[in-house]
Amino acid sequence: MSPHPLPVTRFHARDIPIVRIPLEVFPSFYAYAYLLCIGEMRILIDTGSGFGRSNAQLEEGMKTASSLLESPVQLEDLTHILVSHGHIDHFGGLPFLRSRTSARVGIHELDYRTVTNYEERLTLVTHRLSNFLWESGVTPEQHQELLALYRFNKNLFQSTPIDFTFEATGMQFGPIQMFHVPGHCAGQTIFRIHDILLIGDHILSKTTPHMAPESLTHNTGLGHYLTSLTAMQDFIRGASLTLPAHEDPITDLPARIEGIRQHHLLRLEKALTAMETPKTIAEVSYALFRRPKGYDALLALEEAGAHVEYLYQRAKIRIANIEDLENTFEPVPLKYIRM
Repeated sequence: MSPHPLPVTRFHARDIPIVRIPLEVFPSFYAYAYLLCIGEMRILIDTGSGFGRSNAQLEEGMKTASSLLESPVQLEDLTHILVSHGHIDHFGGLPFLRSRTSARVGIHELDYRTVTNYEERLTLVTHRLSNFLWESGVTPEQHQELLALYRFNKNLFQSTPIDFTFEATGMQFGPIQMFHVPGHCAGQTIFRIHDILLIGDHILSKTTPHMAPESLTHNTGLGHYLTSLTAMQDFIRGASLTLPAHEDPITDLPARIEGIRQHHLLRLEKALTAMETPKTIAEVSYALFRRPKGYDALLALEEAGAHVEYLYQRAKIRIANIEDLENTFEPVPLKYIRM
């Protein structure tokens, strides 16, 4: 195996060791799994994607963690697996782990069906995404390409059992406190171990977490996300270090939260400016992101769609061509204009 560009790293939450294990979840895209040793419990938070080298890197990372902990910890020793949220780069390794360990697996209620009824979820979201793309104003060629990109590799995962949900535990697991922060993902949960936060994808140190419209998945979207940034203030108070599931640790979390909030306010204003004249979501995405290619084009459309949805819900914009919907039940490109 080629050398890993990111090191396995040990942190401490008082007397609890936390080991960060980097995984290449997609080509040249990395995420972290976290191993916690609490008494007799060996808890893994997130699993990687299960694609490419992700599973092998998890196993190798456990060996390195053993040397850092000065005691052997193997996959078979895991007692619990906690999934921070229902995106495949965080739960896709579950089938591999289920074959190697009897650890009990937990996730938030709102992401439970994503893992246990995966095929149903994939079919439903593909259908919703298809309608969203038509309404966004993409061409037929772009429509087929973007749907294919969305489904690429997703059929490699299959429904996997979950043993318990976080709300059923009272959002507490031993010394681990949990807090639900929907927005980036419906069931996104952050974890607090004494003064250290494991914050998943909710806050990242360099980039702003991806937003998609709630029309695709309930309890996502920019409105839920911004509300979560406010709701978590008491939960994070006094934390000295924040460890995200991607990118670098965060030492000044309040400043980072304010930076993300300002980023979205500026993006909303830029979207409003673009809609001084009627624009489709695709045209708004071009104003925000120019014209990205490949999977980035899908991400740009979803991000633009989340901001347009937020503005529409708050009566900042209206549909300029509503008459096009009057005589059809088929999805048609919608044009939005500032009110």
